[in-house]
Amino acid sequence: MLQRLTISNYALIDSLDISFPEGLIIITGETGAGKSILLGALSLLLGAKSDVSVIKDTTRNCVVEAEFEVDDRLYILRRVVSPNGRSRVFIDDEPASIDEIKELSSKLIDIHAQNQQLLLANPHFQLSVLDSFAGLGRQVEEYNKLYDEYVAAKSELATLDRKIEEVSGNRDYIEYQYTKLAEANLQTDELAELEQEQTKLANSESIKSDLSKICSLFTNEDSSLSSTLKEIENLISQNSDYFTDLRALQERVESARIDLKDVEEDISIKFENVVSSPERLAYVEDRLSLLYDLMRKYSVSTIEELIEKRDQFASELEQGVDFQNERESLQKKVDNLSCQCSDIAENIHEARVNNAKPLSEVLQSSIRTLEMDSALFNVEVVKRDMWGRDGQDSVIFNFTANGGAMNELAKSASGGELSRVMLCIKALLAKYVGMPTMIFDEIDTGVSGRIADKMGLVIGQMGENMQVFAITHLPQVASKGEAHFLVYKEKDTDNVVKSNIKRIDGQQRIEEIARMLSGSSLSPEAIANAKVLLGID
Repeated sequence: MLQRLTISNYALIDSLDISFPEGLIIITGETGAGKSILLGALSLLLGAKSDVSVIKDTTRNCVVEAEFEVDDRLYILRRVVSPNGRSRVFIDDEPASIDEIKELSSKLIDIHAQNQQLLLANPHFQLSVLDSFAGLGRQVEEYNKLYDEYVAAKSELATLDRKIEEVSGNRDYIEYQYTKLAEANLQTDELAELEQEQTKLANSESIKSDLSKICSLFTNEDSSLSSTLKEIENLISQNSDYFTDLRALQERVESARIDLKDVEEDISIKFENVVSSPERLAYVEDRLSLLYDLMRKYSVSTIEELIEKRDQFASELEQGVDFQNERESLQKKVDNLSCQCSDIAENIHEARVNNAKPLSEVLQSSIRTLEMDSALFNVEVVKRDMWGRDGQDSVIFNFTANGGAMNELAKSASGGELSRVMLCIKALLAKYVGMPTMIFDEIDTGVSGRIADKMGLVIGQMGENMQVFAITHLPQVASKGEAHFLVYKEKDTDNVVKSNIKRIDGQQRIEEIARMLSGSSLSPEAIANAKVLLGID
């Protein structure tokens, strides 16, 4: 139940802090007094879109807070709207999201706003009424969860199919590019080696000629480097007795002669290894030409980058195979979810069909108590070819107020009749949903007299088992229940109009009922009639 409501700086409400009892709570007030403002503040708390225009004083925040007690558990909900439009939500003093407060409040309170009778034309609402009556809440919740998974999997499958189609469309091109690079048998350091070999092969004759001359200089019989150095070494040795440092010079010449001998051998080997092969040169140049062409084609500058391109094409080809494997797995998931949804939808359909007639009888009986003795009401379950978000069914409420042929409720009922039908539905739902608090905002619109009195009795009966707020302009309804709150306007010391609310009883309540009967002029007859309605002698 809603225990306490605190409102600060909202529209015409400057500051309000009020507690509510259990049972039926009547709220009345003159037109424009602020009843809708009170309901608007509560709707804001429960998740309605915030609007800075409702902030009374733009120098401070607007705050709406409510305390609910359900099964000995206290819930504190708070909504804060700052002048810059920022909105914050709290549950039990902890920051929360709008979705979280909506989900929680949907289990704490149900607000029947004005013109909510239009819901009676909504197929989803009609379906929810039947499901609540049939106790299908858990099955429908399970079905909805599976259906959402099914839709998500179908969407994922469609996305994957587009990827597969895209890969398939490019597969021939990708496979051709991969094959071209794979057949090139690319090696990491190949380019530099080939370029060096091509230079040697292209200049092999010149290189061999030069190396041959070097070798001849080393081995010339008349004046070879080795024999010349040997002669120098001997001459130094012959004169070493005359100069003490000549022996060191002799050793250096000997070392140089030995080093040059090694050089001679190395050059001789290189000379022998120089190959002059037009065939090899042609192969190397063709190979270089292929590599250069591939690098230009793929806009790269190294063999390593070509290898990366090749591996990328290979990966894309493998990805196509992976996509197919993933698709098979995802298709199995879709098929499995489809079977589950179909089975549960069929079970729900059978339950809906089995409960349609009992629901029709209960509502028809309830409606007839509200001055519609000949009313006929029928819940029709129509099975669709394919299941969807609500299962496999559509539900149609058929109605006639005066007997005869029935038609769809929204097309055949007047405004007052819709109000009575909606009240009967809400009273029925209250039993099955277990909602702790319900607010009726002028659900009695379009009715009067005995009908209003009977609607008041229905609302009063609901108040015996739950907390019910009835915002009304009808004295027949306002006279029901024990707790009566009056919404009124007053001016403060600065002559600023404010809305306020207070609980009334005794003479104040008699006068309020009388005002509702006769207007601002309280005649003795209106006072007497008010006492009759209130059961006061």
